[in-house]
Amino acid sequence: MKLDVNVLRYLSKDDFRVLTAVEMGMRNHEIVPSELIARIASLKHGGTYKVLKNLLKHKLLHHDSSKYDGFRLTYLGYDFLAIKTMVNRGVFAAVGRQIGVGKESDIFEVATEDGTILAMKLHRLGRVSFRAVKSKRDYLRHRRSYNWLYLSRLAALKEFAFMKALEEHGFPVPRAVDCNRHCVIMSLVQGYPLVQVKQLQNPDTVFETIVGLVVRLAEHGLIHCDFNEFNIMIDDDEKVTMIDFPQMVSVSHRNAQMYFDRDVECVFKFFRKRFNLSYEEHTDENDGSEADQDDTGRPSFSSISKTTGFLDKELAASGFTRKDQDHIEQFIEGENEKNTGSDTEGTDEEQMPELDEPSITILDSLHLMEQENCISDADEVDDNQQSFVADQNRDSETQELSDKEEDAELVKRLNKHRKRGIAAANRGRKSIGSRNSYKDKGGKSCQNSKIHKQLSSSYS
Repeated sequence: MKLDVNVLRYLSKDDFRVLTAVEMGMRNHEIVPSELIARIASLKHGGTYKVLKNLLKHKLLHHDSSKYDGFRLTYLGYDFLAIKTMVNRGVFAAVGRQIGVGKESDIFEVATEDGTILAMKLHRLGRVSFRAVKSKRDYLRHRRSYNWLYLSRLAALKEFAFMKALEEHGFPVPRAVDCNRHCVIMSLVQGYPLVQVKQLQNPDTVFETIVGLVVRLAEHGLIHCDFNEFNIMIDDDEKVTMIDFPQMVSVSHRNAQMYFDRDVECVFKFFRKRFNLSYEEHTDENDGSEADQDDTGRPSFSSISKTTGFLDKELAASGFTRKDQDHIEQFIEGENEKNTGSDTEGTDEEQMPELDEPSITILDSLHLMEQENCISDADEVDDNQQSFVADQNRDSETQELSDKEEDAELVKRLNKHRKRGIAAANRGRKSIGSRNSYKDKGGKSCQNSKIHKQLSSSYS
């Protein structure tokens, strides 16, 4: 849905009061009843239904009367609430053009009163292009029903918290300015996405810087989980800036190594295709780094020292409270829970006690005795099976002979009954001499039939 901020000029205080009432009602209702909206808004002179009609005309609300008459917020109405709050706070005074579109967010330019250009990111989870939140993002866990607006708010709050914490530790990230609902205000990065860059003056230096960022994040206890050419900005001086942080997880996550290896693979794959960089060129250059490398020259997750700091524990100072963290931890991918069974089996095998040598020899002797007993039992079973098969063959032969004798007697009886039936049917009938006797139209048969009809008519 296109964001048209010109509608903001024609919205009154009552309109925003009703929008806020619908937002408050959506905490407990998927579709907020009209009566509840009127009670929450409690306009002085009434007129709630007139305001709802005006908001519905601008597509700020969605009307649903399938079960009862009610309304819910759309993303455009949620955008207006966030923008109005930011304007009242004095964060920015104008909204400009759209500079980016993603599968889960839209990015716009905004300007402050002194003319400074900032970036406004509006999270829009639930789009058709990205609805697999349960399996792709760390938001859903045990909850079956959820609201896309609430998930977008959590994603924005998490990104703002991570961005602020990374900035304090010297990472090249945009400066976090403010956050409200699903809207994040940050400094505008003067650069281009790495996917749009065709040539670099020093591709080796840029490559080492990007890989070093992945390792440095892991040393601080975080993994980006979406570190690719679309989320890396580079300016004219080849200075690297990383963006997009809602999906970041801790190094203590159960899939942390898989996410780390995937981020490294994305970087290596892009530079190999775009700038023809091979793995062997960087195997011997970073021998003094803290992270060891494998045979292909890639950093190893197991060898990274994670003692520099844990930024996920410092997020409470950035506004991301423990309660919010608990909410997001409830929204984790449910498909990975199926793999817990295989993990428990592996742990059971690892927890088996070690045996001494005498106990091992006793077990071996017991196994040998069991094998000998099994062999003797198997021989007895084979003999019994052979005798049983021979008896079955004899019984089948005698049964076949008796069946043949009974069949012969039955055939004789059937033939006798058939002959008797034919004889009883032919009694008192003349035998037909020729197949073509029906063609003797003027012969003796026709005359005899006529005489028979005359005699029967005279007697009657």
